[in-house]
Amino acid sequence: MHTKTMEGLIGARTNMEMLNTPFRVFKEARLKGDTAMMERAMGYMGDFHEDAYEYKEEADEGMKKDVEETREIAKEQREEMIKNRREEREEQQKKLEEEREEKKDDKKTADTVEISEEGKVLLKESVPETGTAIEGADLDTESIPKPKADLEPVFYSSAGEVKQTEDMGTKVSASV
Repeated sequence: MHTKTMEGLIGARTNMEMLNTPFRVFKEARLKGDTAMMERAMGYMGDFHEDAYEYKEEADEGMKKDVEETREIAKEQREEMIKNRREEREEQQKKLEEEREEKKDDKKTADTVEISEEGKVLLKESVPETGTAIEGADLDTESIPKPKADLEPVFYSSAGEVKQTEDMGTKVSASV
């Protein structure tokens, strides 16, 4: 709280409390019918009343200064927060760029591929006997079973029995 605000509030309160004494004297003088005492009491009341309003105005000025100072402090804090966020963002961007550079370096190394046993069988079938073997592929041709590609197509009846295409004739019915 600004000092003008405190000073104004305390001064206004004190002067308002001091109004009670001349007001009490005014009431007593009125009961007695003493107009001179009433006029003096009213003069004191007016003085205290004016002083109270002067202190009120001082308190208002102090509150305005409080508001201005609070706004300035808030503005400085916002600017500081913005500055900190910018610095954090720059640090994050630097880290991201470093990670990207590391990934680029990692991409320059060669990838490795593992071929499963089934893949080796398919590879052996697709490569002619006189063709060149793929580097690093250990193919044991004797242990690889021969594919059953030379079998004729088979059809199944609705009872689940196997029927050759010669038995069926030319009509083929398929339902799903």
